[in-house]
Amino acid sequence: MKIEGQAALVTGGASGLGEATARELARLGAKVAVLDRNAELADKVAAEIGGIACVCDITDTESVNAALDKAAAAHGPARILMNVAGIGSAKRIVGKDGNPAPLEDFVRVVNINLIGGYNMARLFAARCAKLDAQGSGEKGVMLFTASVAAFDGQVGQQAYSASKGGLVGMTLPMARDLAQHAIRVCTVAPGLFATPLLMELPEAVQQSLAASIPFPPRLGKPSEFAELACHVVTNGHLNGEVIRLDGALRMAPR
Repeated sequence: MKIEGQAALVTGGASGLGEATARELARLGAKVAVLDRNAELADKVAAEIGGIACVCDITDTESVNAALDKAAAAHGPARILMNVAGIGSAKRIVGKDGNPAPLEDFVRVVNINLIGGYNMARLFAARCAKLDAQGSGEKGVMLFTASVAAFDGQVGQQAYSASKGGLVGMTLPMARDLAQHAIRVCTVAPGLFATPLLMELPEAVQQSLAASIPFPPRLGKPSEFAELACHVVTNGHLNGEVIRLDGALRMAPR
């Protein structure tokens, strides 16, 4: 699918990998809606790329539909969905105090990363399926953002790995399900990237993390994630696939 002129949605588009993806889509000529819970940051990014900001909680159906309506009113119906929003967590299942990990933490992470991602996908797909197919024969493309933790989760990452593993497991059946509607589905599983959250760590910790990556021995750049995400849109034969973007990294237990 050609990106230029298309209406695109980016969840988590106000910072990190989502912001980089929103900026790359805009650079390639898409009309971008920045969906995020942080209204101030979303407004800032949208203003800088000539897009529109939509406050959105991906776990709330009413909030998602309101954001989709606002984006469609400004840009027309979207054919591209970049599902980047998500949160992290690190809780040992049995803490140092001997108590079990709080169930609320597991539920919160899975609810946002996995159920929220599915909620966004189903609402987007229902609208996209009603559009006419383009010259390429397709109606739309959606991308999920998993993590290498879906495959090699570390100590304490049960909730995060489960949520990202769910996205990985959902990719192929969703692609098969939406094939009848000419909508492609892929997932990118990034490794260690220089996101704002990671860059808050001490320099020594950042260097140690970078050194664990075989090649190139550095943190991934958000722009590299964005480039791959956009390539998924333009490469019409990519479907039902999970792509690791990690410099050959395999995470150690801790």
